[in-house]
This record gives sequence, structure tokens and C-alpha cells, in this order.
Amino acid sequence: MWRERILDVAEEHFRRIGYQKTSVADIATCLGMSSANIYRFFPSRAAINKSICGRFIEKATRLADAVARQEAPAHEKLESLFKLLHEERRKNFVEEKPVHDLIVAATAQSWPVISAHSARLVAIIENIIEEGADAGNFSVIDAAIAARSAMNAFVPFYHPVLVEEWARNAGNAEEGLGEQISFILQALGGNDESRCSRDQQRRPTCAASHEGIRRSGDLPGGTAHLVSKA
Repeated sequence: MWRERILDVAEEHFRRIGYQKTSVADIATCLGMSSANIYRFFPSRAAINKSICGRFIEKATRLADAVARQEAPAHEKLESLFKLLHEERRKNFVEEKPVHDLIVAATAQSWPVISAHSARLVAIIENIIEEGADAGNFSVIDAAIAARSAMNAFVPFYHPVLVEEWARNAGNAEEGLGEQISFILQALGGNDESRCSRDQQRRPTCAASHEGIRRSGDLPGGTAHLVSKA
């Protein structure tokens, strides 16, 4: 009980003033206890940071799980999944900057909670790809490899630093994301006419869109390490 109460207070402070400005003493004062008592439940301040970060990114994991459970074709699930994940990261930066800052720090320092989150997303994507392959919508040899590759292709629109760059530079992230999703689906062997028709509503030809997708992938980062290779 006390552990959760400590995290509840810490989360409120992190959201309001940021993790860097929140001290263990601040948390202890709000709970009417000493700082020493806080350390009975958490070995360090870093442990509190990592636990709160886990809470923040759990929302994205729940969104992904919900999409995976939908009754829909696999390619629609993947499209919805990637759009929702990107929007969650964008909202973190625009509406909850303190949350965004903690996720940036966690990603830069490769906290285990980030690796676990990435691994969970890859597993969800793998399950969706397997569904698509079983239904004949995707043509893949190894769903696990395909899922890691798909996540790597999506990283420019999910890594918190790159999402921040899109927002700060007023880049057309929505168009770029749509192109990248189309590229991922095409790479998975998805070629249904309805999706191609939808793409043509946004661009003159599907072939032209693929060239644009390749260009959109030339973003900074070196972020492939975010995806588990296990």
C-alpha cells in the first residue's frame, strides 16, 4: 500500500513540475513521513523514476493491446496501432512535457523499462502479422523478424526525440507517417486493392508514394537498438 502511495505522489509531482525538480523530500513531506522511510520501499531515487516511467508508458502498451484484440483485418490493425502510438508520443510532448522529458531520459539511458516496452510492442505486432499471414493478407517467412523490422521502420515516428523534432519543426508528420505505414504494409506483402485505392486518394500513384516513403526514412537517430532482438 505504501509503495503505491509513494508512487502516486511522485507521479503527481512529476506531471506537475517534472522529475528533475521533484525531490525525495518533496514526496516524503506530502506523505507526512521522513525521506528515510521512502528508502524503505525504494532503494534509490532512480528506482522511483523508473517505476513512474513504467506507469507513463503503460498507457501506450494498453492501447496496443486493445488494437490487437479488435475484430479487423491485420493491415487495419497495424495501421491503427502505429497511428495511435505516434499520437500518444506526440501528445506527451505537446500536452505533458514533463512526461515526455522523463521518457526521453529513459530512452537515452536505455532503462530496462524501455526495453521491456519495446519488446512488448514487437510481440503485439508479431501476433498481428501472424494473423495476417494466416488469413493470406501478408506474405512473410518469419513473423518475429518481420515484426522487429516493422518496428524499426516505425521508430522515426515513435522515438521521443524524433517525435519532438517533427513537432518543433512543424513537419508534416501525418503525411510522413501515412507513407511509412504504407511502406511497412507493402514490405509485409500486403497488396489488397482497397488499401492501394486509399493511398491513391492521398497521392497520384502508389509507385510514387513508395519513392516518398523511402525519402521519409532518411531521418536522424540510429535508433534500431530500441527494438529487442531476442
